[in-house]
Amino acid sequence: MNRRDFLQTGAYSVGTAGLLGAGSSLPFARPVRAASPKHGGTIRIGQSGGAVSDSLDPASFASGPIVTAMLAVCNNLAEIDADGNAVPELAESFNPSADARVWTVPLRSEARFGDGRALTASDVIASFNHHRGADSTSGVKSLLAQITDIRADGPNTVVFELESGNADFPFIAADYHLVVMPANPDGSLNWQSGLGTGGYTLEEHDPGVIVRLKRRDDYWKAGRAWFDTAELLTINDLTARQSALLTGEVDVINSVDRHVLHLLESQPNLSLVEVTGTAHSAIPMFCDTPPFDDVNVRLALKHAIGRTELLEKILLGHGALGNDHPIAPANRFHAADLEQRTYDPDKARYHLKKAGHTRLELTLSAADAAGTGSVDLAVLFREHAAAVGIEIDLLHEPDDGYWTNVWLKKPFVLSYWNGRPTEDLMFSTVYAGDSEWNESHWRNDRFDTLLSAARTELNEDLRREMYREMQILCRDDGGTIVPMFLNYIDARNDKVAHGPVASDRFLDGWKLVERWWSAV
Repeated sequence: MNRRDFLQTGAYSVGTAGLLGAGSSLPFARPVRAASPKHGGTIRIGQSGGAVSDSLDPASFASGPIVTAMLAVCNNLAEIDADGNAVPELAESFNPSADARVWTVPLRSEARFGDGRALTASDVIASFNHHRGADSTSGVKSLLAQITDIRADGPNTVVFELESGNADFPFIAADYHLVVMPANPDGSLNWQSGLGTGGYTLEEHDPGVIVRLKRRDDYWKAGRAWFDTAELLTINDLTARQSALLTGEVDVINSVDRHVLHLLESQPNLSLVEVTGTAHSAIPMFCDTPPFDDVNVRLALKHAIGRTELLEKILLGHGALGNDHPIAPANRFHAADLEQRTYDPDKARYHLKKAGHTRLELTLSAADAAGTGSVDLAVLFREHAAAVGIEIDLLHEPDDGYWTNVWLKKPFVLSYWNGRPTEDLMFSTVYAGDSEWNESHWRNDRFDTLLSAARTELNEDLRREMYREMQILCRDDGGTIVPMFLNYIDARNDKVAHGPVASDRFLDGWKLVERWWSAV
C-alpha cells in the first residue's frame, strides 16, 4: 500500500518488513524453541543502560531496564510489530483526514489501568501533553511540536490536529516516551503512580539496580503477558552481564560482546537472538564550539576514521559501514548510490589544512555505556587520526550517569542510537535544528526545510529525492560521524522462548516481557 492509497482508507498500518529486515535470523542463530506459549514462570533480564538517576517519568526515558519495564507496565497507542508495522495497540484504529493532518483515534474500551480504572481520552491527552509543555525537557518534545491540538471527542476518542500532514503519525504514537499513564484531575500526568494499562504492575523499582513486575490476570490484550513475574537487573558491565547468563543468574541479556559469540554458541542451553535493524554508533561534535564550528575540521575527522577496520575488529563483520548519516541500508529511503566515505589520510590532511591547522589536539569522551565496543572504537579512531596529525586524548568516563552527565554536555563524545522505524523519526529526533536531542548542535536551514517537506509529501519518488539530499547534507556538512551500523545481538537460555522478534531495538523492541514466554 502506498501513501496515497492509505489516505483513502479508514484505518492505517504501515509496513516496513523488508526495509528493516524485521525479525530476520542470522545463519548461525539457533532455531527458536518450538514451545507453545503458556502462562507461568519468571523471566530474568540482565540489561545495560540503567542508572541511579532512572525515573518513572517517561519524559526522562533514554534506555535501560526502566524503559523495558515500563513498556510492559504501559501501552502506547501503537506498537511496532515483528514485521516492522505500526499497528494499533491502545488505539482501535488510526483514521486520517484526506491530507493526513487530522487523525481520529478511537480507544479500546476494554483497556484498564492496574488499579482497575478504565482508560479514557483524558489519559491519552495527558500522556502526550506531558512532553509538550513549555518547561518540558523530554527527548520527544520537538517531535510533538507538530501537534497543534489534542482533544477528546467523547470519553473514548482522541483527535490529533497537526500543523501539516504527517503520513507517519502512527509511528510517532509508538515512540517509547509516549506510554499512556493516568491523568490527574487537573489534566497533568500522574506518572508517579507507576500505573499503566499493560500486562504487568510495578512491584519494585530500585533505580540502577532492579525492577520487579507482576503479571495482571485481567490484561485486556489476548496472547500477551505470559510470565507470572519479571525481574530486570541493571548490569552495565558487559563481562558481568554475560557471566550472569552463563551461570544462570539471568535468562536473557542484551548487547552481547561479539568476541564471545563462539563461547555462547558452544553452550547447548544458550541461543543468540540476532536481527538486522537501524542501530548505529555515532560521534557527535558540537558545531557551535571551536574547532568543530569549521566544517573542514568535521570533514577532516570524517576522513580520518577507518570504518572498514572498525567493522571488522569491533563488530567482527556483524553490521554495515556507515556514511556519516543515520539512515541504514535497511531503511526504505537509504541512498545506496552515495559514494561510500573511506579512510583517506590525504583528504583528512587537505581539510585540516583548509581549516588552518597542520596539527590538532582534541579530547574525546568515551564509555562502554555508549554501546558495546565503544571504548575500543575510540582507541582505534585515535590511532587512525594520529596518522594525519590529529591527536585525540581519550577521557574514559564512568558508565553510570554517562547519558546524564556527559552526553549532550560535552562537545566531542561517543554516542549510540537504536535508530527509528522511519527516516522522519530519526532525523526529527536527532538532526532537526530545534531537537532537544540534537547532540551535535548542527543547524542547517536547507535540511530543516526538506525535513518538513518530506514529512507531508505523498509522492514516493519525490520523497526519496528529498531524503537522499538530506543524507548528503548530513554526510558533507553535519556534525556527526556515523562509522557503522550494528546488528542487534541478544542472548537467551532455553528457559524462555519467543516467536519472530522485532528489529527496531534490542530485546524484541524492548517488548520481550510482554511477548516472550516460559519454555519450562
